[in-house]
Amino acid sequence: MAEFPRGDSGEWVRLTARVDGVVQAVGFRYWTVRRADQLGLTGTVQNNTDGSVGIVAEGPQSVVLEFRRWLRSPEAPGRVENVEESISRATGAFSNFRVVY
Repeated sequence: MAEFPRGDSGEWVRLTARVDGVVQAVGFRYWTVRRADQLGLTGTVQNNTDGSVGIVAEGPQSVVLEFRRWLRSPEAPGRVENVEESISRATGAFSNFRVVY
């Protein structure tokens, strides 16, 4: 499991994740955008050619933790079998959360 930077839970971080399982053609990207919007995160989600889904999400550390929990929960569409992730400092590169085609 990834280590989160120490400090205030309001510190902005970036989650970079690769989600494996039954995550394409099941509305996974759509629901990921909706959940990220609800949480006020910025970033992107896209289908990868190997059948996985790639996600980059930025926001306050505590909110990114909630988003990460959702990705691994039964609430996420499809069937998530594995999430490979890394955490780094946010760059502020995004103005919203959107699907990349």
